[in-house]
Amino acid sequence: MTTGTTTAPAKKPRPTLDLVVARTEWLTPHLVRVVAGGPGFDAFADNGFTDKYVKISFPTALPDGVWSDGPVDVAAIKETLPREQWPVTRTYTVRSFDVDARELSIDFVVHGDEGIAGPWAASAKPGDRLVCAGPGGAYSPNPDADWHLFAADESAIPAVAAALEALPDDAKGIAFIEVGSGADTLDLTAPTGVELRWLSREGERAGETLVLAEAVAAAEWLPGTPSVFAHGERGAMKELRAVFKERGLARDHLSLSGYWAHGRAEDQFQAEKKLPVGEI
Repeated sequence: MTTGTTTAPAKKPRPTLDLVVARTEWLTPHLVRVVAGGPGFDAFADNGFTDKYVKISFPTALPDGVWSDGPVDVAAIKETLPREQWPVTRTYTVRSFDVDARELSIDFVVHGDEGIAGPWAASAKPGDRLVCAGPGGAYSPNPDADWHLFAADESAIPAVAAALEALPDDAKGIAFIEVGSGADTLDLTAPTGVELRWLSREGERAGETLVLAEAVAAAEWLPGTPSVFAHGERGAMKELRAVFKERGLARDHLSLSGYWAHGRAEDQFQAEKKLPVGEI
């Protein structure tokens, strides 16, 4: 018999995808798609989830020559350089991927010069480098659900769009999608039995309205028990949590997560997930 402390095995690091931008496409005034691929795409392994995400590294403070044309080893950079010089990480959903073309597409919300990832995507050009790790993920729609309810803001449109495309043709549901204005709506592919309800903030800033939670709370739900995917700004997700609790929705029918938090950069947002303020 042996005694001692048992530690959980370290998580296996996700593959690094060292990609090259092939092209960009503006989908709306505030949403740009970056398509990237090249030989680095061979490291991509589909995990089967519709909400698959990657961690993109942005070299905002690296010394000259570190982010060169050669292979990038983010782990080695973190071992050899001080924290203030590490690449900045941002999390984004993979909208789609094409194995034959060896490309994947990522949609970025852009609000002028705010943030790091949005401005980068807005100015990205063919040949630029996109280094990321992944994919991770945990959600795909349950094909046996009575019906499906989606609640999202712009940050989760790629995940909702991928889930809608994965639904069986006879699926039923409602998708509530919050955007800045009518100009930010998209033509999404969905089964005929799934209604898309676009909710405009009418110029209000993202994270400063209750339009999403109020719409879900006021809606007449379909018969049966829904499978729910609710992802977006953290405060809005907390409001939705109360709505789902009031409706008596069981936890195992719900995928609820904050993708971002109003007034927080991702580093602070991720750190707060272990604190009461960050609990969804």
